[in-house]
Amino acid sequence: MSDWDTDTNVTHESEQPSPRATRRDRACLLVLSGARVGAVFHLDRTELMIGRSQRAELSFEDDGVSRTHARIRREAADYLVEDLGSRNGTFVNGVRVRTPIRVVDGDKIQLGRSTILKFTFHDALDDSYQERMIESALRDPLTRLYNKRYFDERIDAELRFARRHGTQLALLMVDVDHFKKVNDERGHLAGDTVLREVSAALQRAVRNEDVVARYGGEELVVLSRSISREAAIHLAERLRHTIEELAVAVEGGPAIAVTISVGVAGSEPTDEITADQLIAAADRALYLAKDRGRNQVAT
Repeated sequence: MSDWDTDTNVTHESEQPSPRATRRDRACLLVLSGARVGAVFHLDRTELMIGRSQRAELSFEDDGVSRTHARIRREAADYLVEDLGSRNGTFVNGVRVRTPIRVVDGDKIQLGRSTILKFTFHDALDDSYQERMIESALRDPLTRLYNKRYFDERIDAELRFARRHGTQLALLMVDVDHFKKVNDERGHLAGDTVLREVSAALQRAVRNEDVVARYGGEELVVLSRSISREAAIHLAERLRHTIEELAVAVEGGPAIAVTISVGVAGSEPTDEITADQLIAAADRALYLAKDRGRNQVAT
């Protein structure tokens, strides 16, 4: 139960729709915190159901969100938020929703304890700007992979998904072999080029739903949903072979041959493993691969 469950009157951050909200603007929900942070959802339907169920039009992998949590619907020019009997409540600007409440530009909608949405209006220029802001917040500027912040949020969500749906989850920890030697002998610009090329090759080699992120320095991670331990090892070997065949062209010298070491860890549906424990297991496997001589896969 939230400490905000004390009032029934909502004070909007803006009592009237923004002057920007013309007929050409589209009503949107912007995810400010929780799962899918940074995403923008256009409210093009008359009614949209929000919840943890995959059948919900707007679905969140958040334990604090009920399967059918809330609904937002359009009536003429107004948008109304309605709680659907959720366990942890729906709040608008900190006040619990007990009957359908009209929302206006800038209002904050909280679902449960951690998922917060902003109701706003966007035109095409806003959408383009928002996409750039999302890319800046969630992507590593050098490799264009997801950054560690996004990975940390995603691995928690994926573990909850795996437990709830009885599926497996695999984590691959990838380290570029002898990366310091590349920097020392060919310079940091060459090292940056190697990281970009390795990252691009990994991204091309995995499924669209897999998450590839830069974990730190020359360490990269691959988070893969619903694959067995054997399939995860096969994926790691395929990635290792892909990078082994990569020759990175660098100005002022010969192409650089690159290899990677990969540590593989996974969770089973019955596991109570935490994100930190899964990362630690993949990290231990990675160091085992490096101890065995690098350009190896270990579990």
